[in-house]
Amino acid sequence: MTSASTSTPTTAPRIGAIDALRGLVMLLMLVDHVRETVFLHAQLRDPMDLAVTAPDLVATRLTSHLCAPVFLLLTGLSACLYAGKHGTGAASRFLLTRGLFLIGLEVTLVNLAWTGRLLPPVLYLQVIWAIGLSMVALAGLLRLPRPALAAVALVIMLGHNLLDGIVLAPGQAGYVPWSILHQRGLIDLPWGVARTSYPVLPWIGVAAAGYALGPWFALDPDARRRRLLALGAAALAGFLVLRGLDGYGEPVPWQAGPTIGATVLSFLNLTKYPPSACFLLLTLGLGLWLLALFEALPAARLAWLRVFGGTPLFFYVVHLWLLRGLHHLALALGFAGMSGRVEAGSPAQLWLIAALLSLPLYGACRWMVGLKRRGRHPVLSYL
Repeated sequence: MTSASTSTPTTAPRIGAIDALRGLVMLLMLVDHVRETVFLHAQLRDPMDLAVTAPDLVATRLTSHLCAPVFLLLTGLSACLYAGKHGTGAASRFLLTRGLFLIGLEVTLVNLAWTGRLLPPVLYLQVIWAIGLSMVALAGLLRLPRPALAAVALVIMLGHNLLDGIVLAPGQAGYVPWSILHQRGLIDLPWGVARTSYPVLPWIGVAAAGYALGPWFALDPDARRRRLLALGAAALAGFLVLRGLDGYGEPVPWQAGPTIGATVLSFLNLTKYPPSACFLLLTLGLGLWLLALFEALPAARLAWLRVFGGTPLFFYVVHLWLLRGLHHLALALGFAGMSGRVEAGSPAQLWLIAALLSLPLYGACRWMVGLKRRGRHPVLSYL
């Protein structure tokens, strides 16, 4: 077995399909965050609760399920490509510093954008927090031999549901680390509580899986696409088997509905917090197929997506503050429902609003991509 440091590819230029796929999931995330902004009058404990959520809104929410798994997979993959160019030690240091940077960003600027307060009564530890912690963990794991790293990734992603029965109460020994790793919970803070919205253990497995895939990007493109398609097919087949058996791999059972559409939605109603084995098999299988598809498409067709995917953190922060600003502007202009909040009439309007918002975001991201290409300041590499 060779070590991860000796099996990484040496491809120097950015791979357009990776940036394009990252850009796609960023745009799907935008749609979901528009939903959270303009459906504040109808916020739900779980937007995938089929008993209280309209089917078209469920379908809109389903598209966003691709975002976090694909982004974490590409994070690990990009780290491997970085290691191939700069060395494993440099990649480990970059993952550690960037991960800590993301954790700090989540508890400050990101939470300020969501809540409007630097010290909110509930501090939400969400996707940026999970990505940051996953990068910190990967900084240590990437020194494992590649087969061992792949095995660790598979065990975590497919085996973590065996831990679902371990539920700790506040005050019990290990409650805080377990709430961070696998159990959503509330952690006491001096001014309030922190909500571990994204338990991080499965996401560490996804990032490690992405790193283990890195050497494929030193192969001939046709051979790489065949492997991506085959692995994606295996993941989707695994999802169909596990979900069909309705036993291990997903805490929420599916059931036949009054229509085919209702049955399909029930079958796809998967647990995201933390992501179940079925959730990861479905989303990562589709993500691998999309990556293979994007590699086969002419580069010119993907140029606009690569702009969004070339500066993802910048996109994330800017879109949050853009949504917050537009929300307050709409309220000031009187565009509010009886609840005093901005309301959208249908999920179709969510897609339209997101499409309109993507235009100024495209301009901002294009400017930042150009700045990153021209600049040499190390801070730019974090955006």
